[in-house]
Amino acid sequence: MIGKEGRVTGRIGPGLVGEVMIAVRGGAEAFYAHPVDPRDEIGVGSIVVVVEYHPPRTVYVAAALAG
Repeated sequence: MIGKEGRVTGRIGPGLVGEVMIAVRGGAEAFYAHPVDPRDEIGVGSIVVVVEYHPPRTVYVAAALAG
């Protein structure tokens, strides 16, 4: 899971539990998402990268670098 990219489907930010869709086992699955930096806000539609994974369904993410 660490290093995988996903798309934000529920806003991620301070005090919020967001949601991301990540490609897993040939499909896409939803995961609860928190920002790695607790001050970050990441909007719906943004691409993020998984930095930490806490099974079964929680990830900590950072915005993916554009490029």
